[in-house]
Amino acid sequence: MISVQRVSHSYQIGKKQNKQSIPVLNELSFEVDSGEIIGIIGKSGSGKSTLLHILAGFLQPTDGKVIINGNQLVGMNEEKLAGFRAKHIGFIFQNFQLMPKHTAKENIELSLTLSGVSKKERQSIVKKWMEKLEIEHVADHYPSELSGGQQQRVAIARAMVHEPPVIFADEPTGNVDTETEESILSIIQQLNKEFNLTFVMITHDKEVASISDRVYTLTKGNLKEVDKDEIR
Repeated sequence: MISVQRVSHSYQIGKKQNKQSIPVLNELSFEVDSGEIIGIIGKSGSGKSTLLHILAGFLQPTDGKVIINGNQLVGMNEEKLAGFRAKHIGFIFQNFQLMPKHTAKENIELSLTLSGVSKKERQSIVKKWMEKLEIEHVADHYPSELSGGQQQRVAIARAMVHEPPVIFADEPTGNVDTETEESILSIIQQLNKEFNLTFVMITHDKEVASISDRVYTLTKGNLKEVDKDEIR
């Protein structure tokens, strides 16, 4: 499903005369099978978000390859990457990234509209996912009127409308309380089982990692697979 091959990344800082290369990721290699939940744990500044952006094609690595479903993302132009992401990848973010001037229903529907899905089909898909995630009662509410848990459910519904095979999650429970966290993790497990959905989650939260099939730690740009018992 996902093959990461010797991925490295460095940021360039400073002016031409004094330009410096700051290494962030160091020759990372790992495989993710279809239907796996992978947790990547690291402290702030460890390179977690950089890795996720590279996996999704938002950032080109300095070196290495990222292959998803047989598609080599490194070197792919932005138009092709956008088309690939629309069909193959969903995203769940810590801060939800909902459009504040759109209702919950409109936020979920937006990517379908941009993809040219007919109004009738859009309405059917949005209804399905709002019911599945038990948020149909807030369909006409704006993000500012929703709890953190409700916002994250809207964000998950938005990620699922195209039923992609892969979901990348950036601190998916970072902005919710403990009770809501348990609910969100339960949803992730349910989607994983029902749709054989592949999840790659970056987090600093051991509870998030605990539902993963395999766990990696990312420290100073180096990736290491660890036993889940080591992080409890």
